[in-house]
Amino acid sequence: MDRADIVHQNFLDRVAKRDLPSGARPRPGLAPTDAVSLFRAQVLSRALDRTSRKMQKAGQGFYTIGSSGHEGMAAVAHALRPDDIAFLHYRDAAFQIARADQVPGQQIAWDMLLSFACSSEDPTSGGRHKVLGSRALMIPPQTSTIASHLPKAVGAAYSLGAARRRAPEHRVLPEDGIAMCSFGDASANHSTAQGAINTAGWTSVQSIPLPLLFVCEDNGIGISVKTPSGWIKASMQHRPGIRYFEADGLDLYETHAVAREAAEYVRTRRKPAFLHLRTVRLYGHAGADVPTTYLPKAEVEADEANDPLLHSVRLLADEGALAPEDALKIYEETCARTDRIAAEAAKRPHLGSAEEVMASLLPPKRPCKPTNGPTTEAREAAFGGDLRAMTEPQPMSRLINWALTDLMLEHGEIVCMGEDVGRKGGVYGVTQKLIQRFGPDRVIDTLLDEQSILGLAIGMAHNGFTPVPEIQFLAYLHNAEDQIRGEAATLPFFSNGQFTNPMVVRIAGLGYQKGFGGHFHNDNSLAVIRDIPGVVLACPSTGEDAAMMLRECVRLAREEQRVVVFLEPIALYPMRDLHEAQDSGWMTRYPAPDRLIALGEVGVQGDGRDLAIVTYGNGRYLSNRALPELKASGMDARIIDLRWLAPLPEEALLRAVEGCKRILIVDECRRTGSQSEALMTLFAEKTDLPKARVVAEDSFIATGPAYAAPLPSKEGIVTAAKRLVEGAR
Repeated sequence: MDRADIVHQNFLDRVAKRDLPSGARPRPGLAPTDAVSLFRAQVLSRALDRTSRKMQKAGQGFYTIGSSGHEGMAAVAHALRPDDIAFLHYRDAAFQIARADQVPGQQIAWDMLLSFACSSEDPTSGGRHKVLGSRALMIPPQTSTIASHLPKAVGAAYSLGAARRRAPEHRVLPEDGIAMCSFGDASANHSTAQGAINTAGWTSVQSIPLPLLFVCEDNGIGISVKTPSGWIKASMQHRPGIRYFEADGLDLYETHAVAREAAEYVRTRRKPAFLHLRTVRLYGHAGADVPTTYLPKAEVEADEANDPLLHSVRLLADEGALAPEDALKIYEETCARTDRIAAEAAKRPHLGSAEEVMASLLPPKRPCKPTNGPTTEAREAAFGGDLRAMTEPQPMSRLINWALTDLMLEHGEIVCMGEDVGRKGGVYGVTQKLIQRFGPDRVIDTLLDEQSILGLAIGMAHNGFTPVPEIQFLAYLHNAEDQIRGEAATLPFFSNGQFTNPMVVRIAGLGYQKGFGGHFHNDNSLAVIRDIPGVVLACPSTGEDAAMMLRECVRLAREEQRVVVFLEPIALYPMRDLHEAQDSGWMTRYPAPDRLIALGEVGVQGDGRDLAIVTYGNGRYLSNRALPELKASGMDARIIDLRWLAPLPEEALLRAVEGCKRILIVDECRRTGSQSEALMTLFAEKTDLPKARVVAEDSFIATGPAYAAPLPSKEGIVTAAKRLVEGAR
């Protein structure tokens, strides 16, 4: 027999017999009408679990993770306000249902069943996933998370204090609001969770406002692996800067009383708290999971005997709020009504084409107040003597710094954050003087945790800021790449464009650093970024382009709500010379603040017809170094700078190679998984021109004299170009 059916029958039999589990008397503070309302939310959550399983068996519903055993979260919702942003554990249907009772006009059962059926009419995801979430309820949708939502909850909480000090144009959250995130005991052990909790404590002990409530729903097991008894309390009770609360999640009244106390602490003290709720897990982990295959039957039955709905019936009866027979009637009527609604929801339309599925990949544009750029007075105050230097050619690092300064002068909601970006000014000096110009509120020195840096950015973007986080080295991104893939980029997709987290992620990367750091500071693979649908990937090659492209990246984030990665080639930061020492051939002047390079606009240097060299970043620099030798051999070449690596500017590239006889792709990334593969495919499908590529070997980068051995070189470009021309002849 299905465990869901067993739990259902146990409830019917035990309530009818008044065979209810023992427990403490109801804690004061919950009005009888509110208690009954919360019980109804608990029952609807249970009914939805049962119905979703029936739908799945009938082929009308899809993969679900149930909330049975965690219905106490309804009381947590009641202890919060409906405008407190909530990032939910996937077992928190009862929380969402109880919150819907706080907001007029909600049809929560219908909406959730549309989600279970993956109907295109699902108001949350538009049929793309079974998710908890609602724009009206301020619950950003989550997919099947393992604590990946905790870093952005920290960021959202931080944004509440930051918005009090400097309100962004598109602020969403109330000034006195708090943020809440919930997760399971097994997820609490994930490095992402530990990093977020550590960041919250680290922030709190510095007296920086962080109104965040962590809620850990401790059912003692993660899929099939048990959590050691007492582990959550022992590991969380004494965390610096975080107040610990605990309650029996099976007890509706106690959960509400403690959750209200914890929420009041967070709201008034503006400090984080950790609410530890003891729960049980019914039915197993998810879908068709059968707990008796890995747990003794006696343990499974013991949890079923502790059904929180049975505890609620007892507590309501003890308080005189609801007689058991009336509770049983509510349960039966709710189950029947849910089945009726499910039958209708299953008939509603579904997504039917790739275009429909992809419609929410890109977020909607939003109106922004027009700006006239920074004033002359503001620029003079910020730049000082640097204004005179703008008339002279400068290296890339300085031009990026000036572009950031102008952008931050123009847009007060831009906030930079990252390791060493403030007092130190960045490892390479790119952010120097910014903290003096704009203060620590807008130039945030973070702790050394890339997940926390990106989480801070995502959370602040939820509240109308335009974050510009810095990842110190491209290799460090791999510690936290899921914050971009699983959280930032997927949010518009799974919320049907209702929630967004626009940002510009600055990353220093690529190779050619002489003798510094090896593979951990020289990383020449961009595949993990290019593989994420909807993300813009930009890579400049000169300081002038970098400034103008960065302005477009910020515009894309502010106005089009895009997630943008701005990759800065480290080796080109200080580059001054091109052919000879002190020729200053690679330095450029700072472009006027109103100039930018639009997304998809490629750079075309020269009009040669013998050869089109398609490249980007360091490849453009090397190709320019190769030009004199190519010209001396009688070859007339043009250089095409991609600039925008994702989405690939296909039409612009095809126009740029028109009139050329051959194409040589110079790609400093590895042979496997690099941009060159996509470019070769594009030119093979759309042209009949001879083509070749110069790429890096499938190797990591060494430290010392061999640093450039696996990478493209000027000599390699010359050789490949000559072979291509000779072969075509």
